[in-house]
Amino acid sequence: MGQQTLDGADLSALRAEYDQKVHEALPARAKRDGDWPIQLDHCFGRVVLDNLCEDVWDDEIDGRPAYKSLSRDDLERAIEIADRMLTKGRPVVTELNENSLRWRSDE
Repeated sequence: MGQQTLDGADLSALRAEYDQKVHEALPARAKRDGDWPIQLDHCFGRVVLDNLCEDVWDDEIDGRPAYKSLSRDDLERAIEIADRMLTKGRPVVTELNENSLRWRSDE
């Protein structure tokens, strides 16, 4: 049985896609390109989730791992953010990382 919401929607595929992009695809691309401001999977998770929340994700999302607490819409938006980073590369990663660091410096 998959991972279902209260209304019965199965989120397994979306969670797997998010997990693959944040923990595998983005770090691999960063390593390949070599000039990204972040390289590690937990940094990509921070950047994606902070930009999803437009704030420090820890203040907005309960539960660990955080992506397992996201709604279908939020998972889809998080995947779109990861896809932008994969498609556009360093400029978008830099912009989104700077957003995240700015929100975190306001804490």
